[in-house]
Amino acid sequence: MIDGLYCGRNNCYDVLGVTRDTPKREIASKYRQLARKTHPDLFRTEAEKEVASEKFREIATAYEILKDDDSRTDYDYMLDNPDEFYSHYYRYYRHRMAPKVDIRIVLAVTISIISAIQYFTSWTRYDTAIRYLVTVPKYRLRAQQIAKEDHLLDHLKRNKRMSKDDARAEEERILRQIVSDRMDIRGGYAPPRWTDVLWVQLVLLPYTLAKYVLWYARWLYKFTLLRQEYGTEEKLYLIRRYMRLSATQFAAVEEDQQEEYLQLELWQADKFAEWKHEQEVRMRVKLAQSAQHKQYRRYLKQNGPGRMYFDDS
Repeated sequence: MIDGLYCGRNNCYDVLGVTRDTPKREIASKYRQLARKTHPDLFRTEAEKEVASEKFREIATAYEILKDDDSRTDYDYMLDNPDEFYSHYYRYYRHRMAPKVDIRIVLAVTISIISAIQYFTSWTRYDTAIRYLVTVPKYRLRAQQIAKEDHLLDHLKRNKRMSKDDARAEEERILRQIVSDRMDIRGGYAPPRWTDVLWVQLVLLPYTLAKYVLWYARWLYKFTLLRQEYGTEEKLYLIRRYMRLSATQFAAVEEDQQEEYLQLELWQADKFAEWKHEQEVRMRVKLAQSAQHKQYRRYLKQNGPGRMYFDDS
């Protein structure tokens, strides 16, 4: 017997008045009998209640140990091997600290929550983009023209019972729907797709891995071994990789800009490096001409980097 483990110095079987061969059903019956007899509410004086509370805790602890098959097995192992001191501590706290909920349920719920947040966030970004585009004059005028041509706003004029605020809100909803149906939004503000949800990505992971392996093998065979010419898709892939952009980020680049990249042959490493250097030079020149950047450089020259102060003048 070890203090602090299981029933302490007491024997759990003796506390409940049972033996190691007693089945679980009889142990539960014995526990209910003893609990009814020793419950503190049955006694009147404080001294009797205190003694009953201690006895009741011993009975409850013993039943808690013996009602669980794994805990009972560990306890029987301790009785049979009293010298394995550290092993008993490990077995006891392993069972006590183990999560009560199936880890698979926890993972499933966590992935579901992440998937829901992921989809909601994507839909919020897309809705924000649509609401902004409706405020842009050229898109708004075009949407109003389409609405008039399709007679989508006629019912608002005929409905005399609708208030001006309701009519305005309904018109905005129709214009947003027109922009949403006809605007090709790409990149981070693209409409959410079910294939982007984490649950779906995990389910399709074997297919995605197999697809990538086949794609990589095809790339090695065609362009490394056979040294064939790159197609448009392969050229854009190389350009995107050199730019260190994700597929979503590169999809947001205008088609005219992508066509310009192809004309500059940026899929070739040396030409891309030259183009990148030119872009950096242009950016430095642009910053040098910026009044704000000049002020920042003047500040660094006078005070040095890493210094901050407040000018009260």
